Amino acid sequence: MDLRQLRHFLAVADTLHFGRAAERLGMTQPPLSQSIMALERTLGADLFVRSKRSVALTAFGRQWLEHVRPAVEAVAELPAVAERLRTGAAGRLSLAFVSYADYNILPALVARYSSAFPDVELELVEATSDVQVEDLLSGRINAGILISTRAALLPALAYRPLLKEPLVAAVPEAWVEDGRLPIADGSLRDDDWMAQPLIIFPRRVSPDFHDLVMGFYRSRGHQPSIRQQAIQMQTIISLVSAGLGMALVPASLRHLARTGVRYLPLAKDAPELETGLAWREGDDSATLAAFFDVAFRDRAETGGAAPLLPPPSPAPRHRRDGGRW
Repeated sequence: MDLRQLRHFLAVADTLHFGRAAERLGMTQPPLSQSIMALERTLGADLFVRSKRSVALTAFGRQWLEHVRPAVEAVAELPAVAERLRTGAAGRLSLAFVSYADYNILPALVARYSSAFPDVELELVEATSDVQVEDLLSGRINAGILISTRAALLPALAYRPLLKEPLVAAVPEAWVEDGRLPIADGSLRDDDWMAQPLIIFPRRVSPDFHDLVMGFYRSRGHQPSIRQQAIQMQTIISLVSAGLGMALVPASLRHLARTGVRYLPLAKDAPELETGLAWREGDDSATLAAFFDVAFRDRAETGGAAPLLPPPSPAPRHRRDGGRW
C-alpha cells in the first residue's frame, strides 16, 4: 500500500466512476482499476461493488474512507508543517526563569514572542539559577533567565546579559514607623542600617547574588548578621513582612506589593544585579532561534524604543569554566 493507491481510492470514492476518476488523476482507466484491485488484495476486503452501470462503496469501503481522507490530507500538509517547524513558527520552546524576572523582563518578552509565534507551544518553568543550569545541561529546557554577575559559566553554555538593576532594601514597615532605620529623603542613609538582621539567598542557590550582597556589606566594613535564608524572592519578602529581618532585592521587586513591607533605595553606591539569558552552546532548535529573533530585535524594529535584550554579535560569548551558579 502506498500514497498513490490511497489517492486512487479517494478519486473513485468521490466520483463513483472509474472513468471520471481516471480523468481527474490524469491517467487511463485500466491502470486505475488494477491499482484499486491491488489495494483490495492488500486489505483483504472489497472497497467497491462494481456493476456494468454503477460503482458503489462497500460497507467496509465507507468506513475505511473516513480514515483515509484525513490521512491523505495530513500528508498533503506535511511540506507546510515542515516549513513552519524549520522556521520556528511551530514547535515547542521551554523557557525557565528566576522568580523575580516576572517583575521585570519576562512579561514583555513573553508577550512579544507569543504574539510573533502564536502556534509555538511555550512552556514557562520557574526555577532557581542552579536548577536552570542543571536543566539546560540535561536538555530539559531550551533557555533560562537567571541571575548572573559575569560568574563562571560551564563551557557547554552560552550566555548574554539582559539587564542590570540596582538593589533596594525591603524592610519591615514597623521598622520605619519606629524610627529603627536611618532614612533621609526616602532613602537609607549612612551605614547604620547594616547592623539589622538580614534575609538572603543561600550561596548554593545563587553564589553571584549572595556574594554581591556580602561583598557590598564588607566593602563598607560590615559583617552582615544573617537571620534567615530563602530560595524564592517571594518567600524573602514574606519573611520581611513577618519582621524577621530586611533584605536587599532587585529594584523591580518593588512591584511585589506586600502588607508590612516598605522598599527603600540605598542613598549611595547601590550594587547592581545582572540578569542574563543562558542556553546550550550549539543548540539548533528553530524555536530557540526564533526566540532570539524576537528578543534581540533592534531599536529600529521597536519604533525607536530600546530593545528588550542586547543584539547578538559573533564575538565570543562570556563564559568560563566553573561550578554551579
